[in-house]
Amino acid sequence: MIKAFLQKNGELTPLGRRWAKIMAGAYALAIVCMCFLPQSWYPQYKDFETPGIVQIGRLYLLPTPFNSIINGDKVDSLYELWLIILQNLTNIFLLYPLVLAFLFLSEKWRSLRAVMRYSFGLSLFIECTQLLLDLLINAERVFEVDDLWTNTLGGVLAYGTYLLDRKSTRLNSSHSDRSR
Repeated sequence: MIKAFLQKNGELTPLGRRWAKIMAGAYALAIVCMCFLPQSWYPQYKDFETPGIVQIGRLYLLPTPFNSIINGDKVDSLYELWLIILQNLTNIFLLYPLVLAFLFLSEKWRSLRAVMRYSFGLSLFIECTQLLLDLLINAERVFEVDDLWTNTLGGVLAYGTYLLDRKSTRLNSSHSDRSR
């Protein structure tokens, strides 16, 4: 089954490329829904406000780097702390699937520098677009400085996964060559 999607050298087959593009497109649409729809459209799991949020008119900003650590003492319960940690973990893995797909689809993504640059750029685009949406429709989104580094870290983790896959593919390929 996997042979239909991957060649022996680890590159995608034409069918694999088609499926990777479809899955990347579907996931990009999911990111749009998660990041750009008004906050009030989603179920609210927390009944507290994240410490450190600054409101300027209709804009919500969380400008403090490492806010979870710096303002962690302002959280009232372990549950609230858990929700903040979970939000950071979610942001780490927000771009992971998309970046992993791009790594398989495009050679220009296949360096740590490129992954960091593109992941940071995607994250900055998302955050700035959220500000624009707040100005236009009051989407109640928050521009979070921490999202920039957590999303970028997710891209770096995807790159690490890609490198592990390539290494595994090379090892499996050399094993099958020796057994012939």
